[in-house]
Amino acid sequence: MTQVTTPATDIRPLSPCITVCAIGENGLCSGCLRTRDEIAGWLAMSAREQWQLVAVLERRRVTV
Repeated sequence: MTQVTTPATDIRPLSPCITVCAIGENGLCSGCLRTRDEIAGWLAMSAREQWQLVAVLERRRVTV
């Protein structure tokens, strides 16, 4: 598993969107595994919050 670390800078990660957008019964996008709220809030998040979500998504990929 790839480990994602949170950089100590204001550099933002790329969006996790892979343009395979469909919310499943589990409430997650089938492409990026984000919830609707996570998708909607992405641009308003700080760089740190975005990196934290990227780390959550990496863990989510293992369990979904």
